[in-house]
Amino acid sequence: MRIHLTSVFVDDQEKAMRFYTDVLGFVKKSDVPMGADRWLTVVSPEDPDGTELLLEPSGHPGVQPYRAALAQDGIPAASFAVDDVRAEFDRLRGLGVYFTQEPLETGPVTTAVLDDTCGNLIQIVHSG
Repeated sequence: MRIHLTSVFVDDQEKAMRFYTDVLGFVKKSDVPMGADRWLTVVSPEDPDGTELLLEPSGHPGVQPYRAALAQDGIPAASFAVDDVRAEFDRLRGLGVYFTQEPLETGPVTTAVLDDTCGNLIQIVHSG
């Protein structure tokens, strides 16, 4: 068994697509109209046939309280692996990305947490 798809709820799919591709560096995999919304996924350019991230519309009434609670407690909605948290932090900050947690080393793991501009906190992590 493998993870094929996971998702983050986003306020605006077009804005999310720009952030996740132009800023974070993912590439669009699927873009299928589904009424007012789209089946919109991105993947890592390093693994184009790997796990897809669905940029899922946040219109369901239960989503807003859930995301607000996560954000208030500083809990990331997703975690992405990077080779060097400090270098990625510097690159993203240079692009204007807001971080709620600067790089933090906890033993063999380094993390940082950013705001994806679409209603989520996202953790970047490197362990080694």
